[in-house]
Amino acid sequence: MTRVRDALTRWSRLGHNGEKMTNTETMQNDPAGETQQVDIEAGDEQPQPGAVDPAQIEIGALRAENDQLKDRLARLQAEFDNARKREAREKQDARDYAVQGAVEPFLGVMDNFQLALKADGSAEQLRTGVELILKQMEDALRGLNVQAVETIGAPFDPRIHEALGSIETVEHPDHQVLEEIRRGYKLRDKLLRPALVRIAVNPAQKSE
Repeated sequence: MTRVRDALTRWSRLGHNGEKMTNTETMQNDPAGETQQVDIEAGDEQPQPGAVDPAQIEIGALRAENDQLKDRLARLQAEFDNARKREAREKQDARDYAVQGAVEPFLGVMDNFQLALKADGSAEQLRTGVELILKQMEDALRGLNVQAVETIGAPFDPRIHEALGSIETVEHPDHQVLEEIRRGYKLRDKLLRPALVRIAVNPAQKSE
């Protein structure tokens, strides 16, 4: 009789088309003969206690890696900015040092010019003073490896001379520099500016 009752109970829990209903109760008999009701929900799987989701682990690792990359990028950006500022500062220091080395020799020249303007004397004395100042300036330029371009008596050289006119003569060789209008200068072998000159034109040498 017990088996019949169990079969009828299970049949009553099923639909007429034979499909299993959701949230049904199944009857189980324990060894003592008592009936126990157990709820079963179709298609529902309960997560295991203490289980770790692999997707969450991967997301956490990616976030940690992203934070590390951001921190590294920030450090590299700071190092780059510091290097750029240091380079600009070093360039400015080098320019200042170069300017200081170029200006310092001429400070004494300016002092002598100011003294000459305040001096009371004859024109000849003033001329002598200016000549001394000019010599002092030439010495300062020479200390910077700046030298005057050779002109009077030298053959005309278009690389360092610029002819502004000519003087016809039979006493000097043709194309010899006879007059310096503006002095030229060069820094070692580099021309700073050409000398403006007048050169000789010798008709006798041209006819030959």
